[in-house]
Amino acid sequence: MIRKTRKICKLRGSRTVAGGCSKKRRGAGNRGGKGLAGGHKHHWSWMVKFDPKHFGKYGFKRPQGTSQVFNPVNVDFLDENSDKLLSQGVATEEDNKIIIDVTELGYNKVLGKGKISKALTIKAPQFSKSAVSKIENAGGEALTL
Repeated sequence: MIRKTRKICKLRGSRTVAGGCSKKRRGAGNRGGKGLAGGHKHHWSWMVKFDPKHFGKYGFKRPQGTSQVFNPVNVDFLDENSDKLLSQGVATEEDNKIIIDVTELGYNKVLGKGKISKALTIKAPQFSKSAVSKIENAGGEALTL
């Protein structure tokens, strides 16, 4: 089996390594510019092949005003902490019903996780369906602000 020495190995150590004149391989002009230069001109075929989405707009940005930020609280949290809220003065009691305004606690939606053992009247901007049913089954009220 014949093993020929590769041409590049023979040329190593020579001044130009088969590049002809040393000036031919010098600088960015030899490559057609630095980086992505010429992307719309002499490197267009490279752009089409390797970076086809480089130019133009894609997708969209949703207006931030349309998104709603929910800060939810669960029904079981309100039931467990109702006595504490009464002592702090955040909640009030009328006709054996504890009235809690959720917005004073920094929440804007009531969710229905957990169980309720007391009759609570809860005021909030939004309620889930399960939260409303659990509050009413316990003898309370869900008041939408």
